[in-house]
Amino acid sequence: MAELRVPKLNNNDTEYLLVEWLVSDGARVSEDDAVVLVETSKAAEELTAGASGVLRHGLREGTWCHPDEVIATIGAAGDAEPREGTRPGQVLPDPARTATTVEPGPEDSAPPLITAPAQALIDELGIDLDRVRALAIPVVRRADIERLAAATTGNDHGRRESEGPAEREPRVPLGAAPVSTAEEPLSAEHRLPRVQRAVARSVTLSHQTIPAAYAVVRMDLGPALEHARARTKEIRRPVGLAEIFVQAVAGLHERFPLFFATVDGTRALLAEAPHIGVTVDIGEGLYVPVVHAAASRTIKDIATTLMKHRLAATTGEFKESDLSGANFVVTLHTEHGVVLAIPFVFPGTVCALAVTGPRDGTLADIGLAYDHRLINGRDAALFLNALKATVEGLT
Repeated sequence: MAELRVPKLNNNDTEYLLVEWLVSDGARVSEDDAVVLVETSKAAEELTAGASGVLRHGLREGTWCHPDEVIATIGAAGDAEPREGTRPGQVLPDPARTATTVEPGPEDSAPPLITAPAQALIDELGIDLDRVRALAIPVVRRADIERLAAATTGNDHGRRESEGPAEREPRVPLGAAPVSTAEEPLSAEHRLPRVQRAVARSVTLSHQTIPAAYAVVRMDLGPALEHARARTKEIRRPVGLAEIFVQAVAGLHERFPLFFATVDGTRALLAEAPHIGVTVDIGEGLYVPVVHAAASRTIKDIATTLMKHRLAATTGEFKESDLSGANFVVTLHTEHGVVLAIPFVFPGTVCALAVTGPRDGTLADIGLAYDHRLINGRDAALFLNALKATVEGLT
């Protein structure tokens, strides 16, 4: 008998939501069949059976599950299987830990399950929950809300404008708490969006477990900006500071392998290749998609990858492979006149580079947050100065 276990999908979450079984309990499946939809704080992932046989559900839809937890078994017909909704040795899951749901009305006995991306869009657009219930579907996904929004009339938009701005996720700098703006006031009991709650968990874990330090070097970004403009025209892809720094950081992997390592007790686990995470926040939530094997990529490849990631961020429809595997993170703070930013070190990584926009002409303060268990101040200074030489040497 084979077991279907939940893989570790990212470094930010310790539990995932089992959104929907794609194959009914007791159905026969093949090894490569997608059988269940699991949602993390940043994306939804279809898990395959991994074996052929009869699928037996171990958990109900709307239940939270953990990495490496058995959520189903696959065996021959007639094998004894766990009752759906139970874990080995446990009773039915605690209803207090179920997914976000719509409060039932007087005639509703089974409100729909609303996935986190769908709920975020509902909040952003201010869609009335009665209209969501009227869809009459058991699991409401973001695509369902997008179709519902597309059917909204001009009168609906006018009514929303007259009623005031809808509650939406505020733009939040990496690692910071949400702040109120005149355009987007927060209520006294504002509930953090699921994406921001994941950021909060990562920040908390980072501060509890990683003794971080910080160093800053002032760089002249003039050559890099000129280089970016020239490459944009040449390759017909947008090239900016994000692309420049991803390529420059990745190029330092062989000289500074510890900066791309993982701390494991008293050991440093080195990475075979630099996988560079880049923060993306366009008002739909903070994401950290990854440019994998960045040292082997051309600037055109990097620009194309980051362009796809920015488009995916507008809908939150990332694949888990897009968001996992980073061993170095570049955090972007190039808007709103930011001159200094101190990011947190993401759990599972050792460094986070903060890139700010130029001030006083073309000068910018580029900072490195680093895990002091593995990297010392002298090492950080050497890395930053090597990065400076690379960026300022672009032609």
